[in-house]
Amino acid sequence: MLSSLLVAAGGFLGATARYAINRNLPSKGEFPRSTLIVNGSGSFLLGVLMGLPGSDSWLLFAGTGFMGAFTTFSTLNWETVQLQKEKSLLKALCYLGISYIVGLALAMAGYGLVTLL
Repeated sequence: MLSSLLVAAGGFLGATARYAINRNLPSKGEFPRSTLIVNGSGSFLLGVLMGLPGSDSWLLFAGTGFMGAFTTFSTLNWETVQLQKEKSLLKALCYLGISYIVGLALAMAGYGLVTLL
């Protein structure tokens, strides 16, 4: 029961943070920059989190809950579909490439940064 509450509390905060960023960096009609920023920063922060010593409770709250709700794989995919529907195949492919390559690099950088300290 406590585990579920930790994930739910982290999820509430992560979803709220994502919503705030999306409202302040709208992407309608443009390159989906807010999702790219959210997923990139979330990848980095999850890498940092995984490199830090912490309890299972902390990982459930911050990793599974907050980061799980903060980052958004489904929105990434939907925005890619929308770009493709707008006949922007090159833009869609760039968005996917940047999202995955930069996301992986940021996760590794976050983890590497913490393990070096």
